[in-house]
Amino acid sequence: MSAAALRGGWAGPAAGMFAVAWGANQFVSMLVAYRAQRGLSAATTDGLFGIYALALIAALLLAGPAADVWGRARVVRPAVVVSALATIVLMCGEDSVGLLLAGRFLAGAASGAIFAAGTAWVKDLSAAPAGGDEESGARRAAVALSLGFGVGPLATGVAGQWAPDPLLTAYVPHLLIVAAVTPLLWRVPVRQEAVGSGRGFVKRLRVPSVGHRRFLRVVLPAAPWVFAGPSVAFAVLPSLVASRTGGFGVAFAGVAAGLTLGVGVAVQSLTRRLDQPGRVAASVLGLLLTAAGMAAAAVAAAVEEPWLVLAAAVPLGAGYGTGLVSGLLEAQRIARPDDLAGLTAVYYALTYVGFGLPLLLAAVRPLVSYPLMLAAAAVLAVVSAALVTQGSRVPLASMPGHAPVCLRP
Repeated sequence: MSAAALRGGWAGPAAGMFAVAWGANQFVSMLVAYRAQRGLSAATTDGLFGIYALALIAALLLAGPAADVWGRARVVRPAVVVSALATIVLMCGEDSVGLLLAGRFLAGAASGAIFAAGTAWVKDLSAAPAGGDEESGARRAAVALSLGFGVGPLATGVAGQWAPDPLLTAYVPHLLIVAAVTPLLWRVPVRQEAVGSGRGFVKRLRVPSVGHRRFLRVVLPAAPWVFAGPSVAFAVLPSLVASRTGGFGVAFAGVAAGLTLGVGVAVQSLTRRLDQPGRVAASVLGLLLTAAGMAAAAVAAAVEEPWLVLAAAVPLGAGYGTGLVSGLLEAQRIARPDDLAGLTAVYYALTYVGFGLPLLLAAVRPLVSYPLMLAAAAVLAVVSAALVTQGSRVPLASMPGHAPVCLRP
């Protein structure tokens, strides 16, 4: 870890985000194992996936304003503890659907609590002279999040495939990660966190910057696609080809998730170079990559070929990484100084709407085949890219009295 990271303190909340993201996504690789070893139905596993997203979105919308009022640390630190608790509940729920639901709910709540508050805290602590520029915070937070999302299911997939008693031991690495991260997080100096201007928590549940025309025209159409692509790559496609993975379905699911999100991390530095205030090239590129990935996913679903699933994971991951960073940067430019965490929370909530895509596909499956639905998703992603391009005509400073917080000099 660099000296600049330690001096600035941003490494602490970034490590916390990594740990919670690991805990949030580790379950993805285990879906195949629960179906094979405990006979859980597809509807039940979809429900376990969905309850996480619902808890996350609710926590996001509450924790973002809370972090703006009471400070980032008071939200981020408890979230890490709740994430560990969620893993313990999952370990205890090996034979109980109720406990699995409770564990996934807690994991979603922890994720929602930390993602917006942690991103805002990393941004706060990345400002000069902490070794960063105006965009460093968004980039560092996105990398921490993506690494946790990617490494977590990859490690769990390996453990779930070959470790003894996998429904228990596969979760142990997350507890070790939390134990290592917690001291680092609690050593971060708490300073200049609450940026409130007299508005209390209840009033901050209304985030004024959400009404910014550029947020509505540029950020909103692109946000749900950020996680729609990865959710297809690691929650839909591996199950469709599980019978053709030679008994290595759990490991394959972990590899698919790790590849998707690993590519997402790799493209984020390129996205920063492409991003320009007032322009939407990065957002449009992310949507077009997602469209290409959905088209490839349609082919993989049609022929049920595992290698094509991994091929589709590459553009889906690239679309995720590009879309996440460009959306965060756009939202942080739009945000007012007193609702940065609140608007970040709204942005993350919109991205997590994309996690509902597997549930939607499963619901429509009796009427329409997966290849056709995925091809339709590719077309809709292209339509969204056109909408974002049209919305780019709205200037950043289009609200009276609005002063964006991330404009370059």
